[in-house]
Amino acid sequence: MQTAPGSSPRIAVVGGGIGGLAAAGFLRKYGLQARVFEQAAELTEVGAGVVAAPNAVRLLRSLGGFEAFERTAVPLTAAWQFQRWEDGTVLSSESLVPACEELYGEKTYSAHRADLLAAVRAGVPDEWVTLGARAVDVTPVGDHYRIDLADGSSHEADVVVAADGVHSIVRERFASPQEPEPSGIVAYRSIVPAASAPAGALDPVHTLWLGPDHHFVHYPVSAGRQVNVVAFGPAGSTTDDSWSAETSVKQFRAEFDGWDPRVLALIDASDRVGRWDLLDRPPLPRWSFDGVTLLGDAAHPQFPFYAQGAAQAIEDAVTLAVTLSTTPEDPAGALRRYEALRLERTARIQEVSHGRVHVNHLPDGDAQRERDARLAIGDPLRQNGWIYGHDAEQTARRAEGLEG
Repeated sequence: MQTAPGSSPRIAVVGGGIGGLAAAGFLRKYGLQARVFEQAAELTEVGAGVVAAPNAVRLLRSLGGFEAFERTAVPLTAAWQFQRWEDGTVLSSESLVPACEELYGEKTYSAHRADLLAAVRAGVPDEWVTLGARAVDVTPVGDHYRIDLADGSSHEADVVVAADGVHSIVRERFASPQEPEPSGIVAYRSIVPAASAPAGALDPVHTLWLGPDHHFVHYPVSAGRQVNVVAFGPAGSTTDDSWSAETSVKQFRAEFDGWDPRVLALIDASDRVGRWDLLDRPPLPRWSFDGVTLLGDAAHPQFPFYAQGAAQAIEDAVTLAVTLSTTPEDPAGALRRYEALRLERTARIQEVSHGRVHVNHLPDGDAQRERDARLAIGDPLRQNGWIYGHDAEQTARRAEGLEG
């Protein structure tokens, strides 16, 4: 697919979440225009937290959304503090101050997803975003694409970027169908007001409690006004991977019966509890198809155990903007280069996150004691430098032959 020399391709972004809006923002930064189609009536995120590591923070700063993000994000003093499930014994705690900035040039933050969404949204003009626009199909028509919406309207584009999440209709239309498999793991989430949180829960620490077949995570968000809680355990007989599904506080508490009273206090202080099953989706062998490409969870959904879902979507976004801006007259070629730059890295992060399940959920015994001993002497901040030290923008610019 080619566009007229000197012209810019018409770019449609399907999905107005963090990845879709980051794509629009970076496209604008690199001199291109886009139209974002978001099915929701307003731009918002579910009540959940996110950890923004240096590889995401440096891109927020480049996009211009960092100042808005910093107003409510919580700079973390420890990236991971592992604790024992029954009594809170600290197994390992790695200080981020000042090591994280010294190693990677940025801090690590925890934040509400809505605050991260607002930060990337700040770089996108209002007129670029169409709300209440649910895409139901994307069809090749000659040398361009028709996007059909649920209200019966349609729109044309030269490039379609699918940022429509794990249930992407664009992926199903263009990629080889891959039926997800149940992982056997269910996730619970809640937001707890600071006034109701037990002692220690508001510390600027990413805390992980490890126990047999379960782990429990919490950290402060919203400038310390709330605590984000996300926990994992064995799935039951039902399967629902919708982030809007809910369960009761009573059921959540029963899943962690016998755990440290501080864990139970956080559960008891929850108002609404989300519950969804983690489905297993292997990495795609490709995600660009002429003028159509995938981004974020639509391309590489992953388990949340390395807290890299949003970060990888933002990395996708800047890489896509750089390649498209380099050869706007050849968008298909730009999308192939975008995919080539991102495929191996995102697949590797999918795989290491997947492998973390077994380590976190070991039953008490010899293997668990060996794990705890390794945690005590480990240095994950440096061991994961390939994640946190990566600069996706500079990597893409170098690959495209741009200075700096």
